[in-house]
Amino acid sequence: MDTPIKLPPLQVKSLLRRYDLKPHKGLGQNFLIDENALNKIIKVSEITNDTTVLEIGPGLGSLTRHLAVHSKDVVTIELDNHLIPVLQEVLIDHKNVNVIHADILKIDINQVIKEPNYYVIANIPYYITSAIIRRLMESDNKPLRTVLTIQMEVAQRIIAQPGKLNLLALSVQVFGKPSIAARIPAGSFYPQPDVDSAVVRVDNYPEPVIPTELLPHFFKLAKAGFSQKRKTLKNSISGGMAITKDECEQIFSSAGIDPQRRAQTLSLKDWGNLTHSYINHKNKTDQK
Repeated sequence: MDTPIKLPPLQVKSLLRRYDLKPHKGLGQNFLIDENALNKIIKVSEITNDTTVLEIGPGLGSLTRHLAVHSKDVVTIELDNHLIPVLQEVLIDHKNVNVIHADILKIDINQVIKEPNYYVIANIPYYITSAIIRRLMESDNKPLRTVLTIQMEVAQRIIAQPGKLNLLALSVQVFGKPSIAARIPAGSFYPQPDVDSAVVRVDNYPEPVIPTELLPHFFKLAKAGFSQKRKTLKNSISGGMAITKDECEQIFSSAGIDPQRRAQTLSLKDWGNLTHSYINHKNKTDQK
């Protein structure tokens, strides 16, 4: 895309004072205030004036303004009702922005955004990253690309490979290919967090690596496998899935996986094979 359009910095502290607001720690509110950082996000997102953007957690609208001048339309969803009046003021001149007060984990995404091939851009707390991605990618209208600004440590977990794989990485990589596209220093936020952040770009697959109808079983198995990472998969999955160790042996044998391995050593393909094997075993058991 072209060089990002320069906008005057948003006076975040002044806005907060005027509306008698304080950042809500429980909602993970660290407002991005550095214009260089905002321009980085625009650049790595590669949005154009034909792009429709779904923004999650706009805060005071610092990034929303940039999205508005670079894209076709912006639908932005904010959970904190106290920020809605601020957003309406900040975005008054941007007629292509629709501000919605809602919870992204509860709202019907298909009703909110109709355009296909839209991008999701979000500055979100790490603890809802997996839930948000899963909700977006299991909707009928899936985003083409997801761009997340999250803590650097969490970003590194998302791009982890077998040996260091984790439940969050699986939850993202089953839907798309993630990469760390930029680093955002802690000083770019107000209030300043303790650690740096990163912009993770996820280029989403047309369909999940695991067939959609098997995803509930895949996530249940993975959650069980990672629930006790120091245990072997046979022990953790036997306990987490309420099946006998003999059954586990059969399932792992059918999947071609050593049951003595640990969850973090499996690849996404291994987890797919394990899911198929588990479903086949379950179907045979149910027929008896």
